[in-house]
Amino acid sequence: MNRERATRLVAEPSSSVEVTGEHSQFRLDLERIRFSPYFSRLSAVTQVIAQPGAGPLIHNRLTHSIKVTAVSRAIAVGLTDASSPARDLALEHGCDAVVVQAAASAHDLGHPPFGHIGERVLDRLARESLGLADGFEGNAQTYRIITTLDVCEAAPRGLNLTAAVRTAVAKYPWTRFVDASDLGDGLPRGLRRADGGIEVVKFSAYDLDADDLVAARRGLPPMEQSLECSIMDIADDIAYSIHDVDDFYRAGLLSHGAVAREFRGWLSGAAELGRLPEAELAMHSAPPGAALDGLRRKLRRSDPWIADDDAFAQAVDVVADDLVDGLLATPFDGSIASERALSSFTNRWIGHLQTSVVPAPADVVRSGLVTLDRRAWHEVEILKFVHRHFILDRADIVMYQRGLSRVLTRAVKGLAAWITDDYDRNRVPLRLRELVDIAADGYARLRAARPEGILIPEASDVLTLGVGRGVIDYVASLSDDQALAVSEAIDGRPDRLWDIGQNL
Repeated sequence: MNRERATRLVAEPSSSVEVTGEHSQFRLDLERIRFSPYFSRLSAVTQVIAQPGAGPLIHNRLTHSIKVTAVSRAIAVGLTDASSPARDLALEHGCDAVVVQAAASAHDLGHPPFGHIGERVLDRLARESLGLADGFEGNAQTYRIITTLDVCEAAPRGLNLTAAVRTAVAKYPWTRFVDASDLGDGLPRGLRRADGGIEVVKFSAYDLDADDLVAARRGLPPMEQSLECSIMDIADDIAYSIHDVDDFYRAGLLSHGAVAREFRGWLSGAAELGRLPEAELAMHSAPPGAALDGLRRKLRRSDPWIADDDAFAQAVDVVADDLVDGLLATPFDGSIASERALSSFTNRWIGHLQTSVVPAPADVVRSGLVTLDRRAWHEVEILKFVHRHFILDRADIVMYQRGLSRVLTRAVKGLAAWITDDYDRNRVPLRLRELVDIAADGYARLRAARPEGILIPEASDVLTLGVGRGVIDYVASLSDDQALAVSEAIDGRPDRLWDIGQNL
């Protein structure tokens, strides 16, 4: 085992033995993550569709993470097989299946209540109401949990994970304030050009935790995922693209007619659609297939290194045949036959995609060290399109999400007001006070070091920022139901008062 890859924040007890394989220090990392209360919490956090409205068989963040872990391991084992064309790459960069499993298990620990709407709302509140320049980001929150907020016996803060696992968790290995001015035309996923500059959309560490990320990644090229991280990232995409379709079909939310019209419209009219101006594609009066052609154009702009019109057409044809004319042609009715059809669809696609991982072309900044081959890459993009276009844009889903945004807004603003209330702040939940103290200590260290990218001019700013980050850390760690209960209690509604529990 590479000693640097296995470095922890604090040395393990002298009785621990460093060995490789299934009994390595990486196995200890995996178990610490799986036994974490943050990991257990994911069973009560929405993936896309809330379970109370769709039934217990819908994925939550925990079942999603378990499946990403399984796909990740299968990819890692396949890459290191003696017959794999990527074996030399795996040996060169390090491809331990247990590291990949640990990263996959941890990758969603920082996801807040209510799915992706929770991320957007907390980011806006953090920046606009609490003065946190780097806002909120689920990936950065995950890194903060494993290095600072969670606990184990072997370290004063965090899970004391090895450098390899911490590195593998960091999908976007930079902060919100990364200097990307010298990257040229190509940008890694998570960055995009906007208003003449570069916007950081995704990042894996707040300024508070940036030093740890730098230490964990020592020796790696800047802004490049480790191989194990790249495997986890692809597995996340695979599971997301397939299991969301599984959920929407099971819940009866995917209309066969609407999906069929879009796919058949593009397959029969691709040439005409390709000649339409961009503005016309987004109009309500646009012909069937216009949204798919918008996706085709977006892929050509964003990923010219792999996007290809012929491969796109083939992917549309394959997904239309297997999903539209296959699975969706018969509504899900809960019968054994429908369960078997869904299982067959899911297993077939997962098996195909996890064996389609190949070494990425050299010097492609939009990809990690491995990628899906051209065919599978386009197929995944088409499957994700089905999720975005036919589910997330539904008016009823958007209405529900707007309501959830108010729930989180009440919770964040109410807790921030409470902990800064001179009369009542000593009665806030103990866990919230502790999180504020942890954040304030971190900002005090940053102020002393004065790192580039953050400015804390006054000592009083340390507490202000500590309150803001502590409140965000607290709310982000709640389950969906806990967030609802906290919000309603703060709003003076007593009907769910005793649902809050002793975990707050």
